[in-house]
Amino acid sequence: MKKVYFMGVMGLFLLGSCTGKSGDSHEGHNHETAVHDHSHEGHDHSHEGHDHSHEGHNHDTHNHDTHNHEAEGHDHAHENPAIHNHDHGTGGEEHGSDEIILTPAKAQAAGVAVSTIQPGTFHQVIKVSGQVLAAQGDESVAVATVAGVVSFCGKVVEGMSVSQGTPLVNLSARHMADGDPIQKARIAYEISKKEYERMKALVESQIVSKKEFAQAEQAYENARISYEAVAKNHSANGQAVTAPISGYIKNLLVKEGDYVEVGQPLLSVTQNRKLFLRADVSEKYYTYLHTISSANFCTPYNNKVYELKNLNGRLLTYGKSTGDNGYYVPVTFEFDNKGEVIPGSFVEVYLLSSTLENVISLPHGALTEEQGSFFVYRQVDAEGYMKQLVTVGADNGQSVQILSGVQAGDRIVTQGAYQVKLAGATNAIPAHSHEH
Repeated sequence: MKKVYFMGVMGLFLLGSCTGKSGDSHEGHNHETAVHDHSHEGHDHSHEGHDHSHEGHNHDTHNHDTHNHEAEGHDHAHENPAIHNHDHGTGGEEHGSDEIILTPAKAQAAGVAVSTIQPGTFHQVIKVSGQVLAAQGDESVAVATVAGVVSFCGKVVEGMSVSQGTPLVNLSARHMADGDPIQKARIAYEISKKEYERMKALVESQIVSKKEFAQAEQAYENARISYEAVAKNHSANGQAVTAPISGYIKNLLVKEGDYVEVGQPLLSVTQNRKLFLRADVSEKYYTYLHTISSANFCTPYNNKVYELKNLNGRLLTYGKSTGDNGYYVPVTFEFDNKGEVIPGSFVEVYLLSSTLENVISLPHGALTEEQGSFFVYRQVDAEGYMKQLVTVGADNGQSVQILSGVQAGDRIVTQGAYQVKLAGATNAIPAHSHEH
């Protein structure tokens, strides 16, 4: 009995020693491991009295479980993709996340131009609508000299060049019920001439009174003037109407076969050397009209902006009251026509008023618009660009006043801004991603 008791005490001592060593070797494990150790401990107590080989077996099992637990901890580290992606992204990133990368070679190929911005002069701008008109004295209208039917002399079209005196239209009344007016004018002239010569011989002998002779002389002169006027351009085809001035045919006012009366307009010829620009200004800007010095205008057919200062333009006058077309005051300029502007076309006019100093402005090509907001692109290094929100002011058709967002000395993309914008959209698309 004492022997059995002694063996039990020794077993407990050895078990406590093994448990202590196992606990020391698993320091730093979580509570779940501690509970596992206690379960082993309870198992060993329940098998009290067994030999030491069983205890050694339990100890090996415990070490095997500990090894599996460490392996599980290793797998948990691999199962955290956020940590893996973060380290990968930080390792190869050299530029800021908002920076647009465009190499100098690609920028040059895309037509991107960068300028260093400096303040300069600008003008207050009044944007209105207007119309280009032919200048007075540079346009003339050919009218019908006799009544008759219209037939054109060859090919006559709008825009063709003509010289003064060139026949353009024939007017014939040969088959009309009233007869040919030219023949009637010739007959009236010949009869009045004979009557005049007869009375001229009788007035000296006082057979006819001086009063009767004066009336015959007046009838003769009127008939002569009428006949000479129509006979000058008469031909077998009828009465020819010629170009009044050298220039270009602006408008054809009749068609082949039309019947016209004396004095009816047939066509207009313009020289187009000078043109008028008439701007219709709302009366609310009337107090600013005396400050207007020049203007720019944009045509609808080529969207090109013309500067009057480059066309030898000058301000002629501005109205002192509203016209018949409503609540608008006309402002008229004169400028040289270089052959690109069509008289009669409606245009957008940018009236240039008071001069502003120390103003930052950018050309239209430097701005991009997104949902009503305007942006420019600032160059930060050789291949890096940053998108910048700006506030715009006056617009003169070619450049825009910048109120905020750009400072003196900034390098701003002035040409090819949309190419930089497209490059930014391309950079925003990730090239690859890591998914587990």
